Amino acid sequence: MDAQGRGRADNVDPADQWVLNPRTGEYELRLSPSAPQPSVPRPRRSAPRSPAADAGTAAPGREVPPQRRRRTAPEEPAPGRRGRRPAKKKSKGKKALLWTGGTTAFVVLVAGVGGYVYLKHLEGNVATTDVGNAGASSFSKDEAFNILVIGTDKRTGAGNEGYGDKGSAGHADTTILLHVAKDRSNATALSIPRDLIVDIPDCPTKQADGTETVVPGEQDVRFNTSLGESGRDAGCTMRTVKEATGIQPDHFMMADFNAVKTLTTAVDGVEVCVEHAVDDEKSHLKLPAGKSMVEGEQALAFVRTRHAFGNEGDLDRIKVQQQFLGSLMRKMSSSDTLTSPTKLVKLAEAATKALTVDSAIGNVGTLKDIALELKKVPTKNITFTTVPVIDNPAEKVKATVVVNEAKAPQVFDMIRNDISFTEVKQQEKKEVAAVAARLKGEKSAPSEVRVRILNGGAPAGSAQQELQYLQTEAGVTKSENAGNAPADVAKTTLEYAPDQAAQARALAEILGLSGAAMKPGESVTNAQGLPTMTLTLGKDFKGAGVKLNASVKKPDLDNESTADQQLCAS
Repeated sequence: MDAQGRGRADNVDPADQWVLNPRTGEYELRLSPSAPQPSVPRPRRSAPRSPAADAGTAAPGREVPPQRRRRTAPEEPAPGRRGRRPAKKKSKGKKALLWTGGTTAFVVLVAGVGGYVYLKHLEGNVATTDVGNAGASSFSKDEAFNILVIGTDKRTGAGNEGYGDKGSAGHADTTILLHVAKDRSNATALSIPRDLIVDIPDCPTKQADGTETVVPGEQDVRFNTSLGESGRDAGCTMRTVKEATGIQPDHFMMADFNAVKTLTTAVDGVEVCVEHAVDDEKSHLKLPAGKSMVEGEQALAFVRTRHAFGNEGDLDRIKVQQQFLGSLMRKMSSSDTLTSPTKLVKLAEAATKALTVDSAIGNVGTLKDIALELKKVPTKNITFTTVPVIDNPAEKVKATVVVNEAKAPQVFDMIRNDISFTEVKQQEKKEVAAVAARLKGEKSAPSEVRVRILNGGAPAGSAQQELQYLQTEAGVTKSENAGNAPADVAKTTLEYAPDQAAQARALAEILGLSGAAMKPGESVTNAQGLPTMTLTLGKDFKGAGVKLNASVKKPDLDNESTADQQLCAS
């Protein structure tokens, strides 16, 4: 696959030209007049968002910060000031992260420094691929989002001859589906085994000359062939993930072997831990028992080895890779990295030169928006796990795996419905006092509650089933089925007029609604001309008579860990 849109990287190392601005406490990039300057278009203020725009679609324009004024000569800071940690920024960057080698550095860099000129330079390093309708057409800061993070086995750069498949076009060697919650309280990084047997759908792919070719699909093949094989691009991998899990990836970010080598070198190594000493002649990985720092070739050997850990298979390697990525995230978001202009520049250059993304997020403004949203997620609430699988029953010699139909559907469903694996009791989320107060006060008798029910994303027939429950078991006899809502919604809501608050509190108690689900507004008039509340069943509806605040039973996850844990590979 020839990635489209890679710009030429200027041969400039601005690491030593970051200067501390004493007025703001921030480092600023100040290039000398002789240094090559990237061409920067004049920033324009974005147009107002159209009311007719689809929900969850970002406006085409984007407000960008103005250029910093360049001085006519490079200015040196006062003695003793270079390299001092800016006190104001020490805590803000600690959550900045993304979940694979080629992407983390860009997230940290753009969240930590704001030089527009330099960010435009970095944008020129990033390659883009047009995946058509395989993903979203834009990025929305107000919605949950899914990014497919792909590490390929393509051999690029010196010293990579010993890794991956010789002559490979770049298969999906390491794949993580990253789901970030709408409220940014949590995220899930779901690893997809390369040897998982899947069906690959037909894939329309854009060619370098602008034409489109459809690569025929295949059944019962390894997941890693969804990329590179027969000219398949990352859009094919996105379509395959949707086919296999029911989860729609919105965007993708992809990097090759070089990313691990260059990024770990840029941060002066990443700490790893092994329970037993390792001496693997195939990957050339040699480590003593306990903690070690790895970078460059050694770091790549650590994440690539199959024979040093567990049963020497891909699933054990995935577990080790998840532990490595957690350590890399902690190192990149540490104050030691975030307060070092030299490290930040090296990280950004290394990451963007190794990075390919879909066209919808291939500009500097969108990448920065993604970075700032990711920055909000606490590492303790980032769950690493793997698609639940079992050995392929069709094989005598076990070489591939298939989805575990007893466990996987719940995992996929929780991600689709934006349910956290670290905060499974949704009612425990804190609500502001004003919202929680909606539940407090007098409650009407069930027989006095008048409500109409709309289906806004629950399974077909849910409105009628809930109506039956309310009338026959809950005593809410003045209820009716009003059919489908105008549009699907993620969360169940109850809208009511101020004089219906007592009725709303009674119904909220019956259904297990939170204060946030109660929407003060207006009533509607039913067929008898009487004011009626509106209950809209969302995608979070759990079934007739099942309270929405009931605990969600956490599934038995495979290879579960969180990003803040320091684990030892075994």
